[in-house]
Amino acid sequence: MIRLLLYIKHNLPFLWRFAEKINGTLFRLLYKNRFDKIIPGIVGASSFTFYTVRQLCLHDLKSLEAFLGRQPGERVTYFNPHGFDYRSLLAVYNNPGFFMFGVYKEYEMAGYFFLRCFWNRKCFVGRLIDQQYEGRGIGKEMNRVMYNTGWRAGFRVLSTISRNNSLVMRSHASNPCIVVLKELKNNYILVEFLPGESGEL
Repeated sequence: MIRLLLYIKHNLPFLWRFAEKINGTLFRLLYKNRFDKIIPGIVGASSFTFYTVRQLCLHDLKSLEAFLGRQPGERVTYFNPHGFDYRSLLAVYNNPGFFMFGVYKEYEMAGYFFLRCFWNRKCFVGRLIDQQYEGRGIGKEMNRVMYNTGWRAGFRVLSTISRNNSLVMRSHASNPCIVVLKELKNNYILVEFLPGESGEL
């Protein structure tokens, strides 16, 4: 099923858009309220002192567009969950199964992360940190929000990663939650993030 979805996304965009609409409708009916209740508590539990973590609002999309637009090409080679222009960002923002988050240093976005959820209780996660803010614990905090949101909602938390993406492979080398599920085409792997004994990260 995962292979089929990835093929449709990358090769049949018109069919992918139709599938996204169906999924969004089913997700909104079945699970949207559950996520809306869970997310504020998880985001609000952030221990950051100098940064703010929040779910993005409509007025944040312009700052997200600017953040994505200023990233060097090599940093987004393997990060393509959606288009980076405002129209594309608005489309995913309006998707009931897509949850967008930002990490801010005062008024500047330092990082962006998301959950793309499906009605079959699977969610895919992704993140991007501005280079000048690397090494400050932002990635770990993003993981805490993404993983615990999915786990508390009763969803499997997944991601596809390119083995050629040395930055991400290195960042996950010591991740205690990660399990490789299968090898995919073009040197990608499908991974799942599993909770520990406490059920949380």
